[in-house]
Amino acid sequence: MELKKKRWFVLGASLLINLCIGSGYAWSVYAGPLIKTFGWSAAATALTFTISNAVSPICMITGGKIQDKFGPKWVIFAGGIVFGGGIFLSGLTTSLSWLYFSYGILSGFGMGLVYSCTIANTVKFFPDKRGLVAGLATAGYGFGPVLLAPLSQSLIASHGVLFTFKALGITYLVVILVGSQFIMKAPAGYKPEGWEPTAITAVSSNTGKEKTWSQMLADPLFYLLFSMLTIGATSGLMIISQASPIAQEVVGLSAEQAAFAVSLVAIANMAGRITWGAVSDKIGRYNALPIMYVVLAAAMFSLTLVTAGNFTMFLLAVMFVGFCFGGFMGVFPALTADCFGAKNNGVNYGFMFGGFALGGYIGPVMAATIKAGNNGDYTNAFLIAAAMCILGIIVTFIVRKLNKKAIETA
Repeated sequence: MELKKKRWFVLGASLLINLCIGSGYAWSVYAGPLIKTFGWSAAATALTFTISNAVSPICMITGGKIQDKFGPKWVIFAGGIVFGGGIFLSGLTTSLSWLYFSYGILSGFGMGLVYSCTIANTVKFFPDKRGLVAGLATAGYGFGPVLLAPLSQSLIASHGVLFTFKALGITYLVVILVGSQFIMKAPAGYKPEGWEPTAITAVSSNTGKEKTWSQMLADPLFYLLFSMLTIGATSGLMIISQASPIAQEVVGLSAEQAAFAVSLVAIANMAGRITWGAVSDKIGRYNALPIMYVVLAAAMFSLTLVTAGNFTMFLLAVMFVGFCFGGFMGVFPALTADCFGAKNNGVNYGFMFGGFALGGYIGPVMAATIKAGNNGDYTNAFLIAAAMCILGIIVTFIVRKLNKKAIETA
């Protein structure tokens, strides 16, 4: 079978693997039962999710370096052991410190190793469809909660949250280890037969130069893009981490209805990754991003208007948040490759993914802290997130102007 066809099997295996590591997006389903079981505060429990998101980018950088030298298959294999093992060990939790270690550090470590390989390697196989395929590859990551939130809720209801962690950990371990054997390394500089890259334009890429991570960090463009990803991730991870509690405490839904809402947010997240990735291929990354910020700002603001029983408005708002958040996750792997080259994208995107980690701290912690200080009211957190999105629009136009200037002087 020719490589042009084999690459689609690599994409399929990557999607299945990312489905497992995307279970982190179902965190809000586990948070409530953990709080109820152990009596921990919402803020202290939410820190688990934050730790996991903070560890992932560090391991993405490590995994990216190893992958660039030895190939992605065995990095994914090792990451699967750590990730599945971390989830399983979460089922032995008796204290917050243990949960921080098992779910936060171990699963976050494994997630970063796996994600760095599945995304960067797949993007290298598809220079002709970079945005679409980055969206598809990350869609598996976003689709996890569609299946796992209802499944987890059912297992929690019948067997408890600790049993659920054990069962899921074993499942993830098996699926990732098997799936890793279908991954192959993309050849250096691969181009599909009959395809030639189009001329570099101001809306699609920077100067086309291949940059190492150190060269990238010396480029001011990196920090602007990093801030843009942070802004997009803050709103998305605020809602993803708190969707179930918000649904139950503000809208008045049952735990089962809240789990259903989490699944719909995950569907929107997945759809956003594919849709915005494909759209960015057509109209340019820097034209797609401002639209995403506008929609995200409107969705966050509309959440301030949601009241008890207003299920429809709540669902539409959080789904639009998920749709745009997914877009950022789908567009930025391709955008990083556009700006700094595909050759070192495994490592480079690991650094860029730090913006996701920072958003994973700001969003959930800000929501939990503001809620605790305002008698359960999330309004100020939603307003701050909306204002950040407006700032994101401004930064995008600055980046587009700098990018155009860089191309003209290259």
